[in-house]
Amino acid sequence: MTQLIPHGKHIFLDYTGYSPQGDDDGSWMLQVMRDAVKNSDASDVHSHVEQFDGITSPPGFASVVLLDESHVTAHCYSEKGWLAIDCFTCGKCDPNEIIDQIHDALERVMPNLKLIKKTSHDRFLHHEENPGE
Repeated sequence: MTQLIPHGKHIFLDYTGYSPQGDDDGSWMLQVMRDAVKNSDASDVHSHVEQFDGITSPPGFASVVLLDESHVTAHCYSEKGWLAIDCFTCGKCDPNEIIDQIHDALERVMPNLKLIKKTSHDRFLHHEENPGE
């Protein structure tokens, strides 16, 4: 039986106690994410934010930074204080570098923020190439 080898890692964070950082808090979060990417080994190739007004969708936002190595996203239900963040990188870039910077930035400005769950999954699983050769 050949060993499965990951080529990437995907980290998921779930928070409660998120407090909006202004009327356009999705853009604020996007900047936090972009700064974390800039301070890592990942490459930012595109970013976008959608701020939801509460009319067609619940109040909140979705922010995404597309990476050469995959992505970082944040989704928020502002009224409920729920925030979900994920970071998927492949290759040599460790998503923990990005996630830790985002987490630290959030904790600095949101004293009531609580990390409910953090999970990590290996991705791009494949069989070892040419085992024994």
